[in-house]
Amino acid sequence: MIKLRLKRFGKKREASFRLVVTNSTSRRDGRPLEELGFYNPRTKETRLNTEAIRVRLSQGAQPTDTVRSLLEKGGLIEHTIRPGETVGKAKQAAAREAVIKAAAKEAADAKAAAQQAAAAEAKAAEPEPEPAVAEA
Repeated sequence: MIKLRLKRFGKKREASFRLVVTNSTSRRDGRPLEELGFYNPRTKETRLNTEAIRVRLSQGAQPTDTVRSLLEKGGLIEHTIRPGETVGKAKQAAAREAVIKAAAKEAADAKAAAQQAAAAEAKAAEPEPEPAVAEA
């Protein structure tokens, strides 16, 4: 499969990337089929060969996630929500709801325990009636 991916170059800790077309099984920095653009993450500079990118996408080339976001920002492809994103967001929402329910349950349990303790203290504070002594 043909992929649109980033090829790293530049100095240590000062990486820049070239947007390239390559076979999916080739190495990250291997020889590409074609270079289509440039991206510098430090300065956010992006240069894209839009016509060549459109040709490769029409031929069925698949962009990586990072390249997809660059192309979306560049206006070459529409922003699409992938199934993995919707599943992940649903799981996050479910986890948040579970945490909220657990916190509410703990608060209710604590309130009930406090009410029981107050009732027990009130009962202990009441004077006990003295037992009636039967005179014989």
